[in-house]
Amino acid sequence: MNVNTQDFKALPLSERIQLVEDIWDSIAEETAVKPFFVAEDVAVFHQRLATHERDRSSSVPWDAVRAQLFKASR
Repeated sequence: MNVNTQDFKALPLSERIQLVEDIWDSIAEETAVKPFFVAEDVAVFHQRLATHERDRSSSVPWDAVRAQLFKASR
């Protein structure tokens, strides 16, 4: 990258700020997190949440899930 910082310093402050904002926006666009879930995933989540809210006894406490996960990894 051949960029001379003197070129930037020659710009008025407002233009340098705009340049930084433009660069930052381009980085944000390139690195933006893409939606991981599709509509069907969201529908399944809502259905499972509704089932859980109707019968909370169907849930498993986090401690039990964690213990099972670590037991399986040994």
